[in-house]
Amino acid sequence: MKNTTSEFILVKKSGVHGKGIFVAKKISKGTRIIEYIGEKVSKEEGTRREKLQEQQVKQGDGTIYVFELDEQWDIDGNVSWNTARYINHSCEPNCEIVFEQGGIWIVAQRDIFRGEELSYDYGFDLENFEQFPCKCGKKRCVGYMVAQEHWPELKKRFKLIK
Repeated sequence: MKNTTSEFILVKKSGVHGKGIFVAKKISKGTRIIEYIGEKVSKEEGTRREKLQEQQVKQGDGTIYVFELDEQWDIDGNVSWNTARYINHSCEPNCEIVFEQGGIWIVAQRDIFRGEELSYDYGFDLENFEQFPCKCGKKRCVGYMVAQEHWPELKKRFKLIK
């Protein structure tokens, strides 16, 4: 896998949420686009920060930037130098997350063309899923930013509610 440079991407207003990252030049499948960077914190500190960020989301002003690196560490991407924090969730993502050499990389799942917004599946679990509505607008959108492995359970819950 190769790593792209800033000439391949640009940050601008997104129709999905806030800002997004858009492709300036075609990116080939398998390309490492950008690394998700930030402050490396203990799992305990990451959990504390995530809860604070969740409170801001509940108040309508914020996003969760804490990313699980491994069983011991998290990355708090809520730093100005982390451009990858602007990649939005999608139920039909064009990127995936790859953990490689102690880092978190966003990698193209397919060829991505100029003008497309980069996206990946945030992979949230079902805990408090109602707090994280999805606005990707894709045909397969399930309405929430939960990992695809949880979609059957989510659909089952909604059948029970209706």
